[in-house]
Parts: sequence; C-alpha cells; structure tokens
Amino acid sequence: QLVQSGGGLVQPGGSLRLSCLASGFTFSSYVVSWFRQAPGMEREFVIGMDLSTRNTHYTDSVSGRFTISRDDAKTTAYLDMNNVKPEDTAVYYCQARNLNDGGQYWGQGSQVTVSS
Repeated sequence: QLVQSGGGLVQPGGSLRLSCLASGFTFSSYVVSWFRQAPGMEREFVIGMDLSTRNTHYTDSVSGRFTISRDDAKTTAYLDMNNVKPEDTAVYYCQARNLNDGGQYWGQGSQVTVSS
C-alpha cells in the first residue's frame, strides 16, 4: 500500500512537500508518479520519474516548480512543490506502477490548497 502525508493550506508562492510511504511490495521495482485532481476535473498526471534513468517527466504547468524524488532505502517518494499557485489547488495522489505486469498502487490522496 501507499500512505501519503503532507499537504494542507499554503500561501501563493510558498512551498510544500508531500511524502508517499510504500509497504508490502518491492518499491524499488516500481515507477512512481504523482497525479492531481481539482474539483470538478479529471485526475491528471503531474510528474513522474523513470525507474532506470531517473529522468523526470512533468506537465508543463509545473515545470521549474515541482520536483519528484525517491529514497528506495526508506521506500518513500516525495513531491516538492515550490512557488505554488492557486491553480495548484487539488487532491494529490502518488502512484507506484510495475512496468512488467502493470500492477499499480495508489495513495489515499492529500489535499493541497493554495490560498492567501
């Protein structure tokens, strides 16, 4: 399973870190990505990291502001959000996906609200 922590209310221009703790599977063999879902909108991909190259892929709106990282020893992935904007307000979800069999896990979601 994936258990998320972090999130909350942050002012525009501020920073926030979300964490995603994995258990019950071989975390190091799974690709990790972050998604978000704003009210009334579909869930969208935000940022992900290739397993072998550690190259990062992201949606244009978070370029230069959001960073994904992982610590396999701690079986934890992170989403660092900097210079946040009101349009970043959403429920954020981490996903771990196995490229071999397609199996995937989802975190429970973390509410992030950007407002002054």
